[in-house]
Amino acid sequence: MTLRPELTIAQTIGEKPVYHINELRKITDSRATAYRILSKLREAGFAEQIKEGYFTIRSSLFQPFNLWSNLLPSLQALKQARFFGLSYNENDVRLAIQILKGVITLDYRAYELTKLQSPRLLFIYVDDVDQAARTLREHKFSEGTQGRVVIIPRIGVFRNEIQRVYLDCIAYGGRSLLDAIAIEIVHNESLDPHVRGIFKAEDVLKVRDELGAQSGTRSD
Repeated sequence: MTLRPELTIAQTIGEKPVYHINELRKITDSRATAYRILSKLREAGFAEQIKEGYFTIRSSLFQPFNLWSNLLPSLQALKQARFFGLSYNENDVRLAIQILKGVITLDYRAYELTKLQSPRLLFIYVDDVDQAARTLREHKFSEGTQGRVVIIPRIGVFRNEIQRVYLDCIAYGGRSLLDAIAIEIVHNESLDPHVRGIFKAEDVLKVRDELGAQSGTRSD
């Protein structure tokens, strides 16, 4: 899909947990335009409707427009995420790594790359989501939003794996933004200098302090 600059009007809505369509209506010329923009944002993966008239927006929407096309493959994959659980603890992660073939990203891969934050969810890119789901069910996993194992379709380019994890973290938003900052600091030379996110100064300082504390602990 093509992301058009007029969608950036949604950036003026500001960041908050939940929005109502009337808030989008106030910054557009009509209710119809508000619904059209919301539809495009949902199609891209930036927004998710939670009930009639209410929706959430990923923090990645507030990244510069010139980064959106780089985030789109990640957003499209995350939009199709499917969650599975068995014991709903670390055992699920260990078993899933054994039985699934794919590329790990976000929490667990970011932790391997930076050691910044303890991982929560195992996100894994697979070539065939339905087959991966069958494999999990064969091992008694159940599908549901509380699961810690998350399968997502392999979409886009994976030539630079660290770059992809970095973009996935920005696209996902939330606590993953701190992982993106840490990846940029620790693996700066592995990233495309022309494809960088914009982060809050306080978050960058927080990550630098935590990484610095880690280095001090290791040297001790």
